[in-house]
Amino acid sequence: MDWQALWLTVRLATITTVVLLAISVPLAALLTLGRSRWLALLEALTTMPLVLPPTVLGFFLLVLLGPRTAVGRGISQLLGHPLAFSFAGLVVGSVIYSLPFAVQPLVAGFSTIEPPLVDAARLLSRSRTRVVITVFIPLARRSLVVAAVLTFLHTVGEFGVVLMLGGDIPGATRTLSILLYNQVENFDYAAAGRTAALLLSLSVVALAAIYAGRGPRGGGSHA
Repeated sequence: MDWQALWLTVRLATITTVVLLAISVPLAALLTLGRSRWLALLEALTTMPLVLPPTVLGFFLLVLLGPRTAVGRGISQLLGHPLAFSFAGLVVGSVIYSLPFAVQPLVAGFSTIEPPLVDAARLLSRSRTRVVITVFIPLARRSLVVAAVLTFLHTVGEFGVVLMLGGDIPGATRTLSILLYNQVENFDYAAAGRTAALLLSLSVVALAAIYAGRGPRGGGSHA
């Protein structure tokens, strides 16, 4: 096992999850409570990474963050290095690519809250932020957990965006998915099997924990 790649993958997924939760909670609240006609466009943009091929997204980010654009040059001057082919660049790409996996569970959870309860909270507090903190987050906390787990797992399994934007730099951008690709390319199927088994086990355990949190199904009890 390449422990360096494992640690980098876990670090990338953790940072991406934290950043996305901070972004997605207010964004999901806006999509749920907002009334603007522009919200349809905003929701479409947040959903786009689901249908856009990862390599296409990675290519556009590579061009945008590279030295050929004003944005890329400005970031390079600010940070002292370009974002492309760096760990920070992977974080940016992962946040964009995993955005719908954080936003959509939260929108679904926020939408299940009874409208009279939301209206009462908005009457008692004119601050939308306070309504989100005191009503939405406590009542939709399971959706928050689902969003966090899905975001983490989706980031762990990223390949196209990571390959296009970060390449294969040991200790900097080589994640487990890139490692698996290298192992298969080198016909090292034994090592590839171990890496794939680790990724599969992580996904199964995390998803099983989510579904187990639903509690027992069925309407009644049996004697």
